[in-house]
Amino acid sequence: MYIQDKRRTLFRLIENSISTKIFRNNYFLIDGKSKDILKNGELSCAFYISSILYLLKLVKDIHTTVQGTLKDLEESGWYKINKPKKGAIVLWDKDEEGHYHLGFYWNNKKAVSNVSSKKSPNFHPIKYKNRKILAFYFHKELEK
Repeated sequence: MYIQDKRRTLFRLIENSISTKIFRNNYFLIDGKSKDILKNGELSCAFYISSILYLLKLVKDIHTTVQGTLKDLEESGWYKINKPKKGAIVLWDKDEEGHYHLGFYWNNKKAVSNVSSKKSPNFHPIKYKNRKILAFYFHKELEK
């Protein structure tokens, strides 16, 4: 029997997701009209994070909101940590429009998340747009 190395797979999924367009769109019927609620990649952080985690069975579903993703993280065994580890989920404070932001912690200088201006996942400074980091989340299945 084989056991998936979720930690190593997560790292490769993150690296291989850089600049992909796959997380840009998700359409919902609103008042009978099909609407892209991710605004062509401007609001894709939760969709990106939860999709990657869903592939590894580390969350129960794919989400389009940060709040929905956070709820699923907690229900799926993710816990807050004080000292971040590679692959941890980063929660940044709200921006001027009231949106929280999620990403993957890479190292003490870099994170990976959906970058709105590029409309795709990319590496960027951990101090993302000078937003305060509110929390780091980790899962026991990513321990080595």
